[in-house]
Amino acid sequence: MPSFKKSLYDQLGSLGTEQRNPETMHIDLADPGEIVRLMNREDRNVAECVSTRSGHISRAIAFVHEALAAGGRLIYCGAGTSGRLGVIDAAECPPTFGTRPDQVIGLIAGGREAMFTAQEGSEDKPENGKKDIAEHNVTNLDIVCGLAASGRTPYVSGALREARKRGAKTILVCCVAADQVDIDPAPDLLIDIPVGPEVIMGSTRLKSATAQKMVCNMISTGAMVRLGKVYENVMVDLMLTNRKLLERSRRIICMFTDLGYEEAAQLLEKAGGNVKIALVMALADVSADEATTQLDKQQGFIRAALIELSRR
Repeated sequence: MPSFKKSLYDQLGSLGTEQRNPETMHIDLADPGEIVRLMNREDRNVAECVSTRSGHISRAIAFVHEALAAGGRLIYCGAGTSGRLGVIDAAECPPTFGTRPDQVIGLIAGGREAMFTAQEGSEDKPENGKKDIAEHNVTNLDIVCGLAASGRTPYVSGALREARKRGAKTILVCCVAADQVDIDPAPDLLIDIPVGPEVIMGSTRLKSATAQKMVCNMISTGAMVRLGKVYENVMVDLMLTNRKLLERSRRIICMFTDLGYEEAAQLLEKAGGNVKIALVMALADVSADEATTQLDKQQGFIRAALIELSRR
């Protein structure tokens, strides 16, 4: 066996995600109900594990908020399941929070085709990660967040290395303990969530993927809250790209005001389809121009705009 293969063989043998789970040794004999119970029990542990890294995730939110507020981008990069999770989170930001498609980006080893069909071997080349970062013209305004369950995916390592050279801050989300991470140079922020052995040995599409999805949810949502894209606990910067979102927008206006459905629809039209502008118009009794001006002054925060307008 060649030495480099033996080295990788030995590395895999030591990773937490590559161990056998003593709780699921007999899952091959289990009936459907027992399979569900076993998996559900393991999944309950994931949320607790994520909670132990709340401080690290809070720092990531602050990093991303600062970058987006300054005109930078959040760029996820990963391979396989991890890469798909980044692409999913990025794709959901425009309809949910009204971001531009280029503000949150998901890069996956193997490119777009890898979202639907596994591109085996694409994750083994750090130069591919370097190339993708270069093609997206990453700068010191951006945040690059690597997603790698094993903490050592070559594609992610190459991407983070190139991002650091370009002055971007880097984050790594992994599912092994910090002392098992092999990324050089070390990221600016490491979020290690050692979820332990998978239900099926090495199948990191299970607990590891759940943990990474939870962290991505927190990072992007937290940053968007800090950017004023939420009023109370309602997303108010959504884009009206389909009938459901249009109706949700009208419902939001009705919920926060005394307006009926037809009045809310008319107000939304006057506001140019912008829910935030419509809400400030209704709640402060001002024109669309004045609502827009005040929201701009308050960096998009509805509460701050309403407080300022109430003083006049």
